[in-house]
Amino acid sequence: MFELFPDQPVYEYPTLVNVLYSLVWAFVLSSIIAITHRITYTGGQYPRNFFQAIALGSIVAAMVMMAIGDSLARGLGAFGALAIIRFRTRIQDARNIIFIFAALSVGLAIGVFGYTISFVGTILFCSGALLLHYSPFSGRTGERGRLIARISNIEEISLVEQTIEEFCHEYEEVQITHRNSGNVDIEFEIELNPGVSKPELTQQLQQLEQVSRVRITVKGILEEN
Repeated sequence: MFELFPDQPVYEYPTLVNVLYSLVWAFVLSSIIAITHRITYTGGQYPRNFFQAIALGSIVAAMVMMAIGDSLARGLGAFGALAIIRFRTRIQDARNIIFIFAALSVGLAIGVFGYTISFVGTILFCSGALLLHYSPFSGRTGERGRLIARISNIEEISLVEQTIEEFCHEYEEVQITHRNSGNVDIEFEIELNPGVSKPELTQQLQQLEQVSRVRITVKGILEEN
């Protein structure tokens, strides 16, 4: 069954055929993981950039592993090069982190020519994600949607986040827009706690002095003040 996935030792200098074969499988398997994430996603508007990050992440991981090979010196060099990159994107949903790590793990396995490990791991991971999604253990709770709050100063964002955290099961900052008037529009993707309504959250945010406008969209229904 696994003739198409022959495990091979790590080559000092992989041939062109081995490189192409590995990178193609890395993209295919990570795309399956990305599609599974899209199917099991329960938010409002799906972030397309996140889908692409999952699908392409394994290719980068595979290239790094093939470039390092068995060389300790190259491994330390790659570690030092990656250490200077500072990733400021905040991912508050632990489930999204798991999917990114799964795609990177596939790339790592492919990079050392562990085709059987990557193939079996991808199938089991995606099957488990689908099973949990349609089981009573699904993380779906309250309504999900988008919230846009206009504040006078970006430094006051922590007060808005504290209020959102009280009324939402989870939230994630999506975009920050600076307006000509000096105000700042902050967009969040939110999931309300069970029993919490949009007017309750809107009213609570309006009580903050720094907030001049609040707009919440849940399943196409707009609540604005």
